[in-house]
Amino acid sequence: MSAGIQSDVIDFPANSAFSAERADEEPVMRELYDRLSTRWDAEDSLLGDMCRHAQVPMGKLFRPVLLLESALAVGGDIAHVLPAAVGTESGHVASLVHDDIIDNDLMRRGRPAVHAKFGADNAIVAGDAMLFDLFRCLAECRQAGAQDSRIVSALEVVAKAGLELCRGQSLEYEITQGSSRDVDRYILMIKLKTGALFRGACQAGALLGGGGRQEIEALGTYGDELGIAFQMCDDLFAYTGDDDTAIGKSLLSDIRNKRMTLPVLLAYQQADRDGERLLDAAFDPELDPAEALAMVGTVIRRTGAVEASRAMALRHASAAERALDALVPTPSRHRMAHHARMAVSRVS
Repeated sequence: MSAGIQSDVIDFPANSAFSAERADEEPVMRELYDRLSTRWDAEDSLLGDMCRHAQVPMGKLFRPVLLLESALAVGGDIAHVLPAAVGTESGHVASLVHDDIIDNDLMRRGRPAVHAKFGADNAIVAGDAMLFDLFRCLAECRQAGAQDSRIVSALEVVAKAGLELCRGQSLEYEITQGSSRDVDRYILMIKLKTGALFRGACQAGALLGGGGRQEIEALGTYGDELGIAFQMCDDLFAYTGDDDTAIGKSLLSDIRNKRMTLPVLLAYQQADRDGERLLDAAFDPELDPAEALAMVGTVIRRTGAVEASRAMALRHASAAERALDALVPTPSRHRMAHHARMAVSRVS
């Protein structure tokens, strides 16, 4: 793609997987798809094989699209930020590789997780490589035409987001080990673990696209709120009858790892004594995960925790939309508002 190519159309539904067929309709998305598909082809080694396995087939590409839309929303040249969009996906996939090791999830995107196929030691290295690739991609924005000072600022934003993700992962461990039922603590955890990468993508796009301070702050708020809403919806899939493909891993993962997700926390708040005892029994580490999920699901449905969780997610999605009011009306701003609505419509 030449440096002069721009586009004001990125049609990417947040609730469906990206496909090569759909990319044919949009040159920018085709370029993004092609770059991601071939990113590791030059690495003819075990490392290259692992990184390709992790990255292809691709997921929703939600974070790269948010980066591109954020750049467009502040009047930026999309060619200047395309390498950063590629890097954003590398960073996201790296976090999935490491998450699967931590959670002992054996499947990702319908096939063996990297550690299941190549071993945990090798998977850690592959995840590390993709994290470094994120920063390599940011540096490539210089050759694409982005200003050096803005690349440095974007690097700072992305590094802070990565540190917050690690803080969120550590906090999740503390919450799980202590069986904490504090909803506010849970929201802080998902803001760090999930919201941070959304915020980093949006702010990096705005910075590289030439955005001003108010626009960058607004897009940061949008990313935080969207990430919180997105994760709240992910927490619901195990209790809404959806299959594993909706979130890309086993629906038993959270219950197997004895995680206090939002619907569980809200069920505890509303449960009677019998319901609370049933929840406590479900979190017995010796209990079969499928049986535990069924027990928790019974209390969650009885207490209306699914509806309460969805209502909380909608409030955060609405907050994400309101944050966009600080931006000049553009097609990209409109599409980002649409993404916020779609993020919470993934569960019925």
